[in-house]
Amino acid sequence: MDISLAAMDDPPTSPVKALATFLIRRHSDQLRSIAHSPDPKLHYPLFVEFAELMDDDPPLARLVFSHPTEYLRIFDDAAVWAHKITLGDSKGCINGIKKDFIHVRINVAGSPLEWPETSPSIGSIRVKHRGVLLTLKGTVIRSGAIKMYEGERWYICRKCKHKFPVYPELETRNSIQLPSFCPSQRAKPCEGKSFECLEGSVVRHDYQEIKIQESTQVLGVGSIPRAILVILKDDLVDLVKAGDDVIITGVLSAKWSPDIKDVRCDLDPMLIANRVRRTNELKAEVDIPDDIIMNFRQFWSDFKDTPLKGRNAILRGICPQVFGLFTVKLAVALTLIGGVQHVDVSGTKVRGESHLLLVGDPGTGKSQFLKFAAKLSNRAVITTGLGSTSAGLTVAAVKDGGEWMLEAGALVLADGGLCCIDEVDSMREHDRATIHEAMEQQTISVAKAGLVTTLSTRTIVFGATNPKGHYDPDQPLSVNTTLSGPLLSRFDIVLVLLDTKNPEWDAVVSSHILSECQQEKGKRDNDLSSNWPLTMLRRYLQFVKGYFRPVLTKEAEQIISSYYQLQRRSAMDNAARTTVRMLESLIRLAQAHARLMFRNEVTRLDAITAILCIESSMMTSALVDSVGNALHSNFTENPDEEYAKQEILILEKLKSMDEFPDIGR
Repeated sequence: MDISLAAMDDPPTSPVKALATFLIRRHSDQLRSIAHSPDPKLHYPLFVEFAELMDDDPPLARLVFSHPTEYLRIFDDAAVWAHKITLGDSKGCINGIKKDFIHVRINVAGSPLEWPETSPSIGSIRVKHRGVLLTLKGTVIRSGAIKMYEGERWYICRKCKHKFPVYPELETRNSIQLPSFCPSQRAKPCEGKSFECLEGSVVRHDYQEIKIQESTQVLGVGSIPRAILVILKDDLVDLVKAGDDVIITGVLSAKWSPDIKDVRCDLDPMLIANRVRRTNELKAEVDIPDDIIMNFRQFWSDFKDTPLKGRNAILRGICPQVFGLFTVKLAVALTLIGGVQHVDVSGTKVRGESHLLLVGDPGTGKSQFLKFAAKLSNRAVITTGLGSTSAGLTVAAVKDGGEWMLEAGALVLADGGLCCIDEVDSMREHDRATIHEAMEQQTISVAKAGLVTTLSTRTIVFGATNPKGHYDPDQPLSVNTTLSGPLLSRFDIVLVLLDTKNPEWDAVVSSHILSECQQEKGKRDNDLSSNWPLTMLRRYLQFVKGYFRPVLTKEAEQIISSYYQLQRRSAMDNAARTTVRMLESLIRLAQAHARLMFRNEVTRLDAITAILCIESSMMTSALVDSVGNALHSNFTENPDEEYAKQEILILEKLKSMDEFPDIGR
């Protein structure tokens, strides 16, 4: 360690001096904060904009881009040199502590390096990209253990006493190759071949390998997503976990594949990371300008007298290619918005995410809703039950280079987003049981190959399934779908879509489909009262989800409580659905509806809408006699008048219970 510092006391070379001058001039605040940090053994990042370096010194910026392996190391030396100058400045940091490890992290955003040639997709990486500064986007699918490796070692020539550093080669699995003769640049070459390692000169670094896979949204037709190994060092380790979306800037290199008998040894590409940026937070906080929020407020002020008409205008934007299905569209909106997570004094969490299951005959639009919900969510994973195993859904233990590590499955990758599982009935019973914990406790406990851990899965599960044979309304849902009671009770809403032969409905639907085909694609209406495009709908759902935290009023609490007790008494066939989870589902749906209605208070309207949603998922209704088929539910002309009738009907039924005579007064 002392050797490297002694070397740093030598006069810097011209590139080091130029880069140090740039850092002092542009990033003195960061240098001061590093100097004031208490721990001298830590590795500190210093963030530099490549666009700034381009403006300040274009030739130097070009060298950093074209020879990053050499010049990023020089940049780190320049950062340490600039830090020492800042530390020695009497006006600067008198109480600062000298740091030996400062790493410059290059941000290419807003610079020419964002063009496609230097930001290729993972699948289009070729040999020509080797040795330049690259930027890759993808999702972390595997996160390895944090290890330690020798980053540099100092040697002394026994003949001329010249000291020089030797760096390990990542390509040859971090082995150190000594030079064939002394590298001293003197007038008379030394040509010594005997070197001695200096004691205490070894610098060790933290080291982690992760694997990133290109996002399926940007793939071409028929393409399979490719993956690449990424090396994280020092302050970059443990920044990301499996399932995170990342943008990584680094240098493309290669390493020899493991030696396996009778298998040809190849060079596997890998990226040595310089900067890692998680985009999960960027995606979660969708950029919503103030004028868009003003549009939302103006929209609700226009519909102040008829709020349900405004709500239905929003719901029409969900899956517009499917005609009608008002109940399903409302259920999709409430599921995506979700309720408020509750944490009690002991730390026990009650989930805020809702789950939705669509049970329906073929051709009732289940998969269409799944695909559209995935578009509305910022983070979504779509999978099919037939091709999903328990390891594929939760987490798999894989062996890589003689070491076991965990690879994230669909539910872990969808953490903080939406997991769509089509054809749930096709999954094996054993595989279905693995998602029980993920749906209710929102964690996955793993004990595989000596790896014991718990992963978080704060995800919305959106399932679709076909009934087993012909749907029999007299039989309970678990018999009709072959899904177990514990799994059904975890879904907040279960909607049954039966394709009954209805001539009037068929005529209306066929005319809608034919008119959709004839519509001109160029016509777009920006008026929110009649048309909510996908981008606006996504922004609205994200805004209400992050901005509002609704609280239940006393009246809403009383209505929900009395309805829950009524269901517990009346539902004999459907015992799997009428558990305490149903009460939590009612609260979540009422909160989600309050958010959808742009409010911070759960009123009677929200409680009764939540009851109507639950009633739609009950085949044997306890309150509303005319529930009907969710497939034939349509948007009414005057939803507020229709709601007033339903409210009177429900309150009358609940008032007839002796225990709650005050409801509705």
